[in-house]
Amino acid sequence: MQVRCVGAELEVGRRIDLALKYLEEGKSLVDKDPVQASEKLYKAAEEAVKALAHRFALDDVLKKVGERGRWTVTELERAVLRISDKLGEWFRHSWNSAWVLHVWGFHEAKLDPDYVRRQVPDVERMVLEAQKAVR
Repeated sequence: MQVRCVGAELEVGRRIDLALKYLEEGKSLVDKDPVQASEKLYKAAEEAVKALAHRFALDDVLKKVGERGRWTVTELERAVLRISDKLGEWFRHSWNSAWVLHVWGFHEAKLDPDYVRRQVPDVERMVLEAQKAVR
């Protein structure tokens, strides 16, 4: 049991570090490359969700991830709803902002720098609140 806890703590720390890295990269790219900024900001939010899934021991979600060997949108969405129950509806709304960046900013390349910039506070709050919750 001790090994699992240490392993989970390492996983959470790694996820938070990635979230912070992607957040900073995304913020720095908003004016230069809003498509890449959108994806980096989405990845920051995604890593925050994954870290919090471990922190809040969402074992049913993590079991599915383990069985598949990867996260899917279904598990991310389930985790977001459960995390929102703990942290508040703002978390789900912030996730929705990140999802818009992923789909419309990255995949469809339809968002301009101003729109992307306006989503940064939502993603930033997710990451910083996740960091507080796990440390």
